[in-house]
Amino acid sequence: MRFHLRAITPEGRIESLDTQALDEQAARQQAESRGYTVLEVKSQRGVPLVPQARFPVQLFSQELLVLLDAGLPLVEAIDTLAQKERKAEFRTLLGRIAAVLREGQPFSAALEQQPVVFSPLYVATVRAAEKTSDLAPALSRYVAYQAQLDAIRKRAVNAAIYPMILIAAGALVSLFLLLYVVPRFGKIYEDRVADLPFFSQLLIGWGQLVEGHALLVGGVLLALPVLVVFFLKQTNIRAKVGDALWRVPAIGERLKVYQLARLYRTTGMLLRGGMPLVSALGMSAELLHPVLRARLAAASRLISEGRGVSESLEANGLATPVAMRMLVVGEQGGNMGEMMDRAASFHDEELARWVDWFTRMFEPLLMAVIGLVIGAIVVLMYMPIFELAGNLR
Repeated sequence: MRFHLRAITPEGRIESLDTQALDEQAARQQAESRGYTVLEVKSQRGVPLVPQARFPVQLFSQELLVLLDAGLPLVEAIDTLAQKERKAEFRTLLGRIAAVLREGQPFSAALEQQPVVFSPLYVATVRAAEKTSDLAPALSRYVAYQAQLDAIRKRAVNAAIYPMILIAAGALVSLFLLLYVVPRFGKIYEDRVADLPFFSQLLIGWGQLVEGHALLVGGVLLALPVLVVFFLKQTNIRAKVGDALWRVPAIGERLKVYQLARLYRTTGMLLRGGMPLVSALGMSAELLHPVLRARLAAASRLISEGRGVSESLEANGLATPVAMRMLVVGEQGGNMGEMMDRAASFHDEELARWVDWFTRMFEPLLMAVIGLVIGAIVVLMYMPIFELAGNLR
């Protein structure tokens, strides 16, 4: 989500900032981490010049990595990417980055001036690489990191496609029966409504409502999806829906594991890039649910006080049994970044197996529910005929 901030710079000037963040608190934290004192935060629903969702950051990183490996200087590589861009807004963006580099500023500073496009995590990865002069390996790690996250998302999306098709097909058939078949079928029983079973009376009453107020019913049905989309776009409502899902025992536990896997993977990538542990945890906090974000802040305080990483994370409910063992090994061997990455991979595979199992179980149940709904509508329509046939014997 995009936010507009009014803040005081470290030099004492008041400036306006545009940034992309999960929520208002994350936007405020981003500005404060850059030394600003935030005065006001407002959400923006307008479309930015180069939205983060549109600019291919991962592709940009891959192409930049190839050019750097080929021996091109950074500024020349950015100019080359700008020249090949067909979209004027992308060329403008890359031109701005190259101009900042020509002024002698570091690459991370150039990226930081485009907060709508480049996330704080990306900027932090580049800034850590600049300290050790290994930008190409850092970009390679980020590309691999993003590819792994995208693979997880694609698995979840692919698993949801078939159930969504079933739901859409069932809804269309049910609407066809309720809006077209039932009103016409109900005319057969107009003279015997009082003799019908209760649920059949309800169904016939619905048919008469549709027949007499077709425009009103159609308008309500068309407005419902619009209202659902509108309400889901509201930050507070999405937060409440997310909180409700977190309270569902089976789903909430899997959501927590997914969030912890992102925490381990992100922190591991930053540690391998040379970032201090507490700073890496603070950067990873923006990816977490608010409940886990508060726990991570408490764990970071314990680590700053000298407590062990595995002990601090476990004390705040941020270490699964498997991750706990790997973190202990990482502390003993001095390869915490690698161990966190392995813990993330383990939990990613665990989630993939759970999604596959859940999909295989959910699809037949969903088909059964859709069949029951459609069958109930048909049976209620024909029940009076069945009773009439029984009376004729």
